[in-house]
Amino acid sequence: MSFLYQELADELKAEIVNGHYLSGDRLPGIRRMSIHRNLSIATVLAAYRQLQDHGYLETRPKSGFFIRARADIKTIKQSDSNKQAQPCAVEGQEMVMAMAKAASDPRVIKLGSAIPASAFLPLRGIEKSLAKAIRTQRRLASYEMPAGAPELRQQLARRMAETGAMVTPDNILITNGCQEALTLALRATTKPGDIVAIESPTFYGVLQVIESLGLKALEIPTHPTEGIAADALQVALENWPVKACVIVPNFSNPLGYVMSDYRKKAILKLLKSKQVPLIEDDSFGDLGFNGPRPSSFLGLDDTADVLYCSGFAKTIAPDLRVGWLTSNHRQSKLEFLKFTTNLACPSVTQLAVAYFLESGKYDRHLRQVKGEYERALNRTQQLLEEFFPDEIRVSKPQGGYVLWLELPEHIDAVMLAGQALDKAISIAPGPIFSPTGKFRNCLRISFASAWEAEFRTAMKALGSLITRANRSRSASVA
Repeated sequence: MSFLYQELADELKAEIVNGHYLSGDRLPGIRRMSIHRNLSIATVLAAYRQLQDHGYLETRPKSGFFIRARADIKTIKQSDSNKQAQPCAVEGQEMVMAMAKAASDPRVIKLGSAIPASAFLPLRGIEKSLAKAIRTQRRLASYEMPAGAPELRQQLARRMAETGAMVTPDNILITNGCQEALTLALRATTKPGDIVAIESPTFYGVLQVIESLGLKALEIPTHPTEGIAADALQVALENWPVKACVIVPNFSNPLGYVMSDYRKKAILKLLKSKQVPLIEDDSFGDLGFNGPRPSSFLGLDDTADVLYCSGFAKTIAPDLRVGWLTSNHRQSKLEFLKFTTNLACPSVTQLAVAYFLESGKYDRHLRQVKGEYERALNRTQQLLEEFFPDEIRVSKPQGGYVLWLELPEHIDAVMLAGQALDKAISIAPGPIFSPTGKFRNCLRISFASAWEAEFRTAMKALGSLITRANRSRSASVA
């Protein structure tokens, strides 16, 4: 026999889990809900009380019932900034290629790929812009300029102002995605054998570039909510001939933090004093959940040696491969490196993005999708609490769409990735975010998958694998 209060509680729970309500949202008042559902006040109150008992709601004096914040999910621990690493060659990146190959299988649910599902992308709008570019441009019979299409560089110069950086179109170089921008930036500042300071953990794409260029990586401990440890970076700069430093300061991949302007200025001052160029990856900078767009390093000090890299793979469409790079000190060298690498980027895709930006569709898309990502995060946190063991720790991203999970120390994320792949689920194990294979008990997942039954099924299966591994350890210890 099903009671009316139970039916209401189940319906509201489903709405909470599916992200209809976010943490901190107020539920309709008891009287209003009773009228809306044609139920008695006692029935609604009983349903609300049950959800409160199960941890989904909380009460506030004279205010009503609210969706409970996810305080019961532990946040990840701070790295030990006192441990000094040694410069090293990058190893283990073959796992990235294996993960990419597995993720290309349409049967695999891609929890580990930082590629937004089509539901989060403005594909129809960019398709129209592509059609316009093909219809109106007359450049197929010649090469585009190495620096890129003037129309796109003008639009990007305007957008850079939102980060605080006053950049002219002539100081912008269009690249084949942000990855090529990072590659050109490191080629412009280093030579084989040089040392590059990096966040730890860091985006594995940075590690791939370092490996391909024959450079050495120097890991700097990184706080999960504040960013790279300035004291550890200072010690590294004093002890090693660091030639460049790579940082993802806004909605970092994989931790999701935003570095404060105060800390950014401190990092800039430190690097400037040692004459070390800063390579800034701002790929996720447009995807903050709340508040104004974060500042860029470049926007905080236009005299500093900053090479700013970004792209539209995370916000418009990955396959367009449109990125850009700007520097106040090295633009001529960067353009030469681009020219000798692949001459220039295709004009059609550049013009399509330029038209899309000029139309205002990009800003409208951002206003919508940022809320969708926040709701997707809330849903994913619900699933973590429902299916994963209590011992896990989780990052608290302020934007973007990736989560960093810290598992109990005895759980091997690389082995877990293999087990998950057997169930047609891909994850990104922690060691691929370190040149030395650290973070063996960590993994990154994306909550940018379209919210379908298969995502919930995949999270449930992954949670079961982690729970089983955790119980096996507990049983052996007992």
